Amino acid sequence: MKIGVCIKRVPDTETRIKIGADGKSIDESGVKFVLNPFDEYAVEEALKLKEQAGGEVVVVCLGTEASQETIRTALAMGADSGVLLKASAVPLDPLVVARALAAELEQGAFDMILFGKLAIDDYGQAVGTMVAELLGLPSVSAITRLEVTDNTATAQREVEGALEVVEFSLPAVVTAEKGLNEPRYPALRGIMLAKKKPLEIKEVDLDQGGMEVVELTLPPERKAGRIVGEGPDAVPALVDALRNEAKVV
Repeated sequence: MKIGVCIKRVPDTETRIKIGADGKSIDESGVKFVLNPFDEYAVEEALKLKEQAGGEVVVVCLGTEASQETIRTALAMGADSGVLLKASAVPLDPLVVARALAAELEQGAFDMILFGKLAIDDYGQAVGTMVAELLGLPSVSAITRLEVTDNTATAQREVEGALEVVEFSLPAVVTAEKGLNEPRYPALRGIMLAKKKPLEIKEVDLDQGGMEVVELTLPPERKAGRIVGEGPDAVPALVDALRNEAKVV
């Protein structure tokens, strides 16, 4: 079974973000970048499928030169090889990204292609399903369980108030939701082996599509809290503040 996993390099959620001098991008100096957390679930699920059915796992990443480090993380987890679609920058337009990934994946004859549900830097939640459409493949998004038997698969996903079970044929594209699995940590041996695994770099020339960042602004700082009183005697003052100041009741 040949499995493709598309991944992305994103800022760590715990890193401190600063807006760049142009007001439209972040200042990357001192920013820690990691493998997108939702993509970790996709990589882990691909590795589990490989362990069950054999085959290989190929990770594909569209990004800058620095994205090699992100690919090596997936290789250290257990993926067999990687492909970097090297660009000067990752376009904001998800359709441009999807077209580049689809062009690469189309050549790979993959039985299954996995994505994370979304990337935590833009929360677009669009690229995976766009790739499926471009390749003409079945697509199931935000799955929390996956079982594969021969040329068919069954996925489970959460919908409002229920669980939805979807059966589909392979090849197919799925996107991974939190809870699908527990991603493994790369062991020291895996980290050492990752340095020797094949990583192909392909230059890609992309347009920026129909979307652009007009301005980036940080959220306003929260006002300092205050204590309106103590015990039951503080209840009227608290209700008054909630009604007339916060206007939430």
